Amino acid sequence: MSDRGLPARLLLGLAALTATAVAVVGGLALRPPGLLAVGLASVVTACLAGGVARESAAEAGAPADGRTPLEAAWRTGVVTIGVLLFLSGTAALGGPVLTVLTGAVLAVGGLGLWLLRAGRPPQRNATLAPPSSGQGSPPAAPRPATGTRPAEAGGTVTFLPPVATLSTAALGREWVSTSTALAGRLDPVARQSIVRRRQETLDELERRDPEGFTRWLAEGALGSDPAGYLREGPAAGTDAA
Repeated sequence: MSDRGLPARLLLGLAALTATAVAVVGGLALRPPGLLAVGLASVVTACLAGGVARESAAEAGAPADGRTPLEAAWRTGVVTIGVLLFLSGTAALGGPVLTVLTGAVLAVGGLGLWLLRAGRPPQRNATLAPPSSGQGSPPAAPRPATGTRPAEAGGTVTFLPPVATLSTAALGREWVSTSTALAGRLDPVARQSIVRRRQETLDELERRDPEGFTRWLAEGALGSDPAGYLREGPAAGTDAA
């Protein structure tokens, strides 16, 4: 418990005890007809509060302020009984003048509390609110720290090994598959990734067999499999020349 909040808690507790004592005095001072009137008043205000809560729930699609009509009804009834007994106690202890002043203070305080609650924006259930386009999407996956690059096609992301480690036949199959992917509808990021991968594939094919690469280009069939025109060249980092 914070030391700064201790005096405030003590004052609130003392005020609550004082108000309870005054309410007890007011209840003892009332005759049976007066107690019956207090009970009827609490029933009427409870019914009104329950009806208002039900209408608010029907309009908003959820209980107003998170309360059910039954909860709003019994709370209002209890508050009504407490206020009436407190006013009866002030009348018994201080006379009509004190009762009028106390009633005015309670009315002003209740009105101010109602205005504060009415001015607050309604709290929405986070589970029912649809996620916004900027916040509901998951964060993008980080790029790997290795030399691999992601190949994106149609929203599917796969991580391919460097082109230097692939065989010529594998490079040919990848060239054909990426040609088919570029013919479809792609977002700019996926298209740029595929184009970059194809450029790396072209550089690797030319490095392995320049003559076969030139012959393949001369055929004018860039969408065909280049593996049929090239011999299986050495991969990068090997001893073969």
